[in-house]
Amino acid sequence: MQKQPLINLLNDLEQELLRLGYTQGTMKFYRRRWQMLLQFAREQEEIYYSEQMGLNFIEKHFHILEKDFERPLSQSETQELRIIRMIGDFQLHHTVLRRFYKHKKILKDPYFIEISIRFKQYCIEKDYSKVTIDHYVKLSDRFMDYLSSQRVDNCKKIDLAVINAYIRTLTGYAYKTVEQNICSLRAFFRFLLDTEKVEIDFAAKTPMVQARKQTRIPSVWTIDELKKLFGAIDRGSPKGKRDYAIILMACRLGVRCTDIKNLKIGNFNWEEKKFVFIQSKTRQTLSLPLTPDVGWAIIDYLKYGRPKIDSPYLFVKHMAPFGPFSEADHLNQLIKRYMELAHLPTLKKRRGMHSLRHTMASMLLEKDTPLPIISDILGHVDTDSTAAYLKVDIRKLKECSLDFEEAANHE
Repeated sequence: MQKQPLINLLNDLEQELLRLGYTQGTMKFYRRRWQMLLQFAREQEEIYYSEQMGLNFIEKHFHILEKDFERPLSQSETQELRIIRMIGDFQLHHTVLRRFYKHKKILKDPYFIEISIRFKQYCIEKDYSKVTIDHYVKLSDRFMDYLSSQRVDNCKKIDLAVINAYIRTLTGYAYKTVEQNICSLRAFFRFLLDTEKVEIDFAAKTPMVQARKQTRIPSVWTIDELKKLFGAIDRGSPKGKRDYAIILMACRLGVRCTDIKNLKIGNFNWEEKKFVFIQSKTRQTLSLPLTPDVGWAIIDYLKYGRPKIDSPYLFVKHMAPFGPFSEADHLNQLIKRYMELAHLPTLKKRRGMHSLRHTMASMLLEKDTPLPIISDILGHVDTDSTAAYLKVDIRKLKECSLDFEEAANHE
């Protein structure tokens, strides 16, 4: 793309922000900053925008130095940086990146709105889980929003160039985020091909992320950390009884967060001391033993903690409106709150509900539990998924270490 003079770049950026529905108040703020930047460029005798120009601009007018990026920035400082980064992103990709989606519906073009509705129905007919469907639709909507920013108003105008350009906008995101985006795009492209919206199999031509999830080391808790976490829970309060049962179920039985939220009272067979449910991720039925500590924690919650509401769900919110947790709620706020109460560092590692599942798997490995049995407990369809936890078993890894002298003698 040919480099534009700064004034032309800002004019195009203004039109894109108006298309995205930015308010008049926000636009007035941006226009003031742009005028200051244009004046700065004239003083520096610069015609084209560059990242260095932006940095020099905020240093002169707002006294924000490049070394300040290493410290927590104030809201106003973040806003000033956002302005120059937006200009740089727009210059590079001709779209506004990493913007906060205030509204669930981000598409404005009726054509793409209809495509989104049909794609969702397509996913439903494919029998994808609701979580997967919501994820695919949300990320494909963002791709179609990008198409609109590139003046692509029909799926038949999609080509590999615009797809690759969109993937480049994901530069800097975590591997998992890029993987999820590309996976969603491939599903969307298969839909377009199956419904004859396009004639090219873009799904087959869209590259997969080279990294594999097995390269990541699962985040696990130490015994001492778990003791402090459980010790911070007030098991005498109704909410504490609920949170204790939820966290214990994740830690002792490795149940996924989504499945915990979806558990219903009818899933429990108290006489046989087990509970049976359909996993949200794999759609497979899983039967788990109800260990005494988990069983008594749930009974304590049902008898003395759960609000008296008519809901089939086991765990419900304790603030009005009472009812089940939302699908978007990953319950990480529960973990963070008790970590703060227990004075555990919240930024040390990723410490969400899923890390408790990792911890349970790693503890089973330490007790020499066979991998297939751990797979069955976790509800994994393939033992390859369970193999990722081998990396946290330090004792077993030490047994696999090479003798340096013996290896050197074989050279």
